[in-house]
Amino acid sequence: MFDWIPIWSYTPIYYHVLLLVNVFVFIHALRYKINERNNLKVMQITGIFVFAFVLLYMGTRPVHGVFVDMKTYDRLFQRYADGQPIRSIKDLTYHSFTWTLAQLVSNRLYFFICAAIYVVPCYVISRNWFQKYWFYAFLMMVGSFTYWNFGVNGIRNGMATAFFLMALATDKRLIQILWLFLAVNFHASMLLPTAGFVLTWFYNQPKWYYYIWLLSIPLSLALPGFWESLFAGMVEDERAEYLVKQADETKFASTGFRWDFLLYSATGVFAGTYYLFKKKIEDQTYIRLFNVYLFANAFWILVIRASFSNRFAQLSWFLLALVICYPWLKFYFEKNQHRKLGIIMMIYFGFTYFMAVISKII
Repeated sequence: MFDWIPIWSYTPIYYHVLLLVNVFVFIHALRYKINERNNLKVMQITGIFVFAFVLLYMGTRPVHGVFVDMKTYDRLFQRYADGQPIRSIKDLTYHSFTWTLAQLVSNRLYFFICAAIYVVPCYVISRNWFQKYWFYAFLMMVGSFTYWNFGVNGIRNGMATAFFLMALATDKRLIQILWLFLAVNFHASMLLPTAGFVLTWFYNQPKWYYYIWLLSIPLSLALPGFWESLFAGMVEDERAEYLVKQADETKFASTGFRWDFLLYSATGVFAGTYYLFKKKIEDQTYIRLFNVYLFANAFWILVIRASFSNRFAQLSWFLLALVICYPWLKFYFEKNQHRKLGIIMMIYFGFTYFMAVISKII
């Protein structure tokens, strides 16, 4: 559908479009209150456009090596389409999903279905939680730092996080378990946020999760390499090699103790503690969301020096937009709240735009 776009410009255009949308939303937030009829009407129309754009632009992209692991997924799909059986018992649900689609559809339609699985749950959870204000949350989610990358590159991980979002979107325990099962069996790394989710069923007080997050920083600084080796030894999976394998620092920037990424993660921690401890917001769904974020992000901080640590960071970062925006769309606690929300959204996407576009130029 968008094959006419030069392949090397494909990803930057995604961010350029979202930048224009964020600027438009920001200007609108300066002029109107969030619940004004004109604002709601315009945001609904804009929301439909953004949802359609993200789904179609991501889902109909060319099958090309510029999207890195997309070619690996395509080779697996083609092997299954040629009649080869499933040989891996790991992440069996994902392999069964791919094998089944390989018998029925083309590779282009397969990638569109993968994109739909990734994008639609963001819409669903935004609608379920925020009703008429859903677009603000959806825009922040699709504009998150790692969102595009895990839709076009780390595709299986992206779909697994989407299943996890569906578990968050419901209060019914059995349905939560089914979604969590799908998430873990699409990508085993989802065991980490799933463990945090299950833990909140038994203990959902944010104070101790916050203390664990704080403690993870000095522990990581004091014992470099220890945590990576420890967790790698506990997990019998080739993906655990990312914890101890040396990355080529000339090709991969996310090595060493990344203070910039730690500060990025800390925005969610600051937001949650501000809402819960300063503003005294009491909402069990939000508390659970925040606690899962703290739990998963603390693990990433411990292994922050690991090769490709962004893969571990994503296990918490996919929740960051919701951690930040949830109270702004559910409660009124600030004067000129819509205007301040617009500023927060611009800053949040500004980091994404800087890292994805500007930093590649300078």
